[in-house]
Amino acid sequence: MVDPTHRVLTGYLLDETVSLTLAEISGACRVREERIIELVEEGIIEPEIQQRDWYFPATQLRRAHRAIRLQQDLEINLAGVAVVLDLLEELEELRARFAGI
Repeated sequence: MVDPTHRVLTGYLLDETVSLTLAEISGACRVREERIIELVEEGIIEPEIQQRDWYFPATQLRRAHRAIRLQQDLEINLAGVAVVLDLLEELEELRARFAGI
């Protein structure tokens, strides 16, 4: 019998020096590669280009995942997602700065 108060969580533990391919980042976000390409075209995430292939720093995975969640859960368009992500990151930076005071 499964206890409804317990959930199984899965995740990825990535070193900041790790780079992900387009297929890996789309798989981690559980979306088609086209969705990731849309995020790149909108400037929400930025790949590094090496010999015509895209590689995404591990830090971009969190941003991509948040963008997709915002788009799905709140039905925000990509331009709005970009603004919301920038504001959330600015808020996190301010909280970190003031936590050290």
